[in-house]
Amino acid sequence: MNSLEEKLKNPVWYSLQETHKKFLIEYDGVQFYNPEINNFGAFFNAEKTPGALTQYAEKADKFFLVSEDGVPNINTDTTILEKKIDGCQMVLENLTEVTITEELVLLTEKHINEVYDLIWLVMPGFYQKRGFEMGKFFGIFKDNKLVAISGQRMQTDDFIEISSVVTHPNYTKRGYAKQLIYHTSKDIIKENKLPMLHTNKGNLAIPLYEKLGFKLSRDMNWWLFSKK
Repeated sequence: MNSLEEKLKNPVWYSLQETHKKFLIEYDGVQFYNPEINNFGAFFNAEKTPGALTQYAEKADKFFLVSEDGVPNINTDTTILEKKIDGCQMVLENLTEVTITEELVLLTEKHINEVYDLIWLVMPGFYQKRGFEMGKFFGIFKDNKLVAISGQRMQTDDFIEISSVVTHPNYTKRGYAKQLIYHTSKDIIKENKLPMLHTNKGNLAIPLYEKLGFKLSRDMNWWLFSKK
């Protein structure tokens, strides 16, 4: 049995081995999400990645391999490495208490289009509409529209990743993200799992995460590919 620490080092891999196994597409030992759900993949053996990337590129226009420190190999005749995003992983150490002043709503399938539209407005390109199936999403509504979200993405038997934390540009600086992250974290803790998240290095949101009790744990890098 793999430890929590081992799973955190390769979160995409173990999510697809456990909670998200139904979304798994595998090519010669390299694992990917069904691209209708998510466009992440993971590997252990970089010798396997050139052929796997070539095959997955037939299903997804743009996609990622996620790795702490592994460097994937590619077939430059079939695959383009567009960029490497330097990210980091944060795990919850001690959740800081937050006063909830807003109504936090558990979102349902009837909100899928609103979730998709808000995420693409704030963070275009990194979310598939069926990503809603990966976990719970909570939201805040103002003026009869969804203006802030916190969701769940990768997850195993031991951890759940907080993701899709977005606020409409017209409703920022009101503490919505803080309340949603806190609420989502408490919900994860109720399942006896560890809240964790990923972000870009230098993200201005990192101090907020740290105030809520998250700590930086490791680098976690995204290699962005497309079909040649």
